[in-house]
Amino acid sequence: MSALSDQYAAQFKTCAIKPEHTAEVQQQVERIRANRTRYESVAAKFKGMPWWAVAVMHSMECDLNFREHLHNGDPLSARTVQVPKGRPLAGKPPFTWEESAVDALVYDKLDRVTDWGVGNALVMFENYNGTGYRRKGVPSPYLWSYTDQYRSGKYTADGRYDPVAVSKQPGCAALLKIILG
Repeated sequence: MSALSDQYAAQFKTCAIKPEHTAEVQQQVERIRANRTRYESVAAKFKGMPWWAVAVMHSMECDLNFREHLHNGDPLSARTVQVPKGRPLAGKPPFTWEESAVDALVYDKLDRVTDWGVGNALVMFENYNGTGYRRKGVPSPYLWSYTDQYRSGKYTADGRYDPVAVSKQPGCAALLKIILG
């Protein structure tokens, strides 16, 4: 485990979902649980990957829409146009959500992760999204939105950071608080 993984594990242990967001996070987790078998089928392709890792990334990248690429939320009707562009390389569109999800996980080397403890999982999620917040020394909304660890600050576009913008979706930690209960 890295120092950052240890730090995130400690933050996760003490963080709390903000009361005004509890119902929304719970609803998102209910949507996740309703599709658990789909997440399990993708995670099963990788040794040791928990189903909830795939589910949390799907929530963050696609708001649980099974018609979008896990890579970035682009439509499955074509290869991705946003970063990473042109994915999946193999096959022909339209892609199934599962084949694109496997490609996304392999592309970002998440198939090689052996430690899915909550601290390391949060590091992996942040790496998947980008480390711009870490470089700025501010809590990533991708991880901490809707918890007491996050107030404001958000990239509103690639390379464009707004310190007063506030994320409008539950972060990974908020989702995991309920999923891992």
